[in-house]
Amino acid sequence: MLPLLLAATLSVGCGRSMSSSGAAGSSVPARAENAFDGEYPIEAIATTGMVADIVRVVGGTHVAVTQLLGAGVDPHLYKATRDDVRTIMSGDIVFYSGLMLEGKMSDTLIKVARNKPVIAVTERIPESSLLEPADLAGHYDPHVWMDVSAWAECVDAVAKSLSDYDPEHGGDYAANASAYRNQLRGLHEYGLKSIASVPEGSRILVTSHDAFNYFGRAYGLDVQGVQGLSTESEAGLQRINELVDLLVEKRVPAVFVESSVPRKNIDALVEGARAKGHALSVGGELFSDAMGTEGTYEGTYIGMLDHNITLVARSLGGDAPARGMNGKLGGEPGKAHQ
Repeated sequence: MLPLLLAATLSVGCGRSMSSSGAAGSSVPARAENAFDGEYPIEAIATTGMVADIVRVVGGTHVAVTQLLGAGVDPHLYKATRDDVRTIMSGDIVFYSGLMLEGKMSDTLIKVARNKPVIAVTERIPESSLLEPADLAGHYDPHVWMDVSAWAECVDAVAKSLSDYDPEHGGDYAANASAYRNQLRGLHEYGLKSIASVPEGSRILVTSHDAFNYFGRAYGLDVQGVQGLSTESEAGLQRINELVDLLVEKRVPAVFVESSVPRKNIDALVEGARAKGHALSVGGELFSDAMGTEGTYEGTYIGMLDHNITLVARSLGGDAPARGMNGKLGGEPGKAHQ
């Protein structure tokens, strides 16, 4: 029964089939016999950087986190290596995003769930907060971290899972989660204010693939991806031409490449717009399915979103500080790259 439950959660694809219970993401519950009884710190394994960051912050000194997917790695296409499998098997507890983001890792997670807790951090996000694209009926868009207010729900999921697994330090996990949610609330407010400063006619965000629909919903942008939700999809010539016409008509100043997706389609947009007399620029590189380099500010979830918000606002003509909300961004966001 246990493998079947997780299999339903991890059906292959970029999105998640809705279960009969209606839950946003099902996890394998930590059974009583799986409660932690080893030496600290707890060895937690996390798939993406966004997930790992929550576990690090909430776990604090009681938890050591190993992140499987580094900067620039596309989780849609990633398959667990033998080393990954060994790492997962050696850990005490496993956290993944869910909503079928890590679809190609399904088999590995199913096997591991027979012996240890495997947690989908998106499990506590209300279905009303999830997007179900029209062309993917029955599947949710997994890129929830682009809406800070929605992703904040995952903090509670991690805190509850760690508290259930390690009741002795439940109070610490709850306190860390509360403090982190306060920080995320400030980040969300920064996003609302910064994007609202962009001239209304320029609030069009064009990127490589449909990873920014939650971002657009949260902060008031018309988001257009060249590719679909999955980076496995191909962009057709018709889609390229449609976007070129839109960019020229609306005189949009910039489009954006993504850190984990090849930029050839965005370059095609720039060339197409210039052929029609519109000087379109590449506003910069956004973080989509992966955060920045580990150990940098952009390598944290807050830094990742601070970078994206600041870069989009400044590149589209809005007002945001060059070094972001916390003055920690490394470069000069908003400086267009010709």
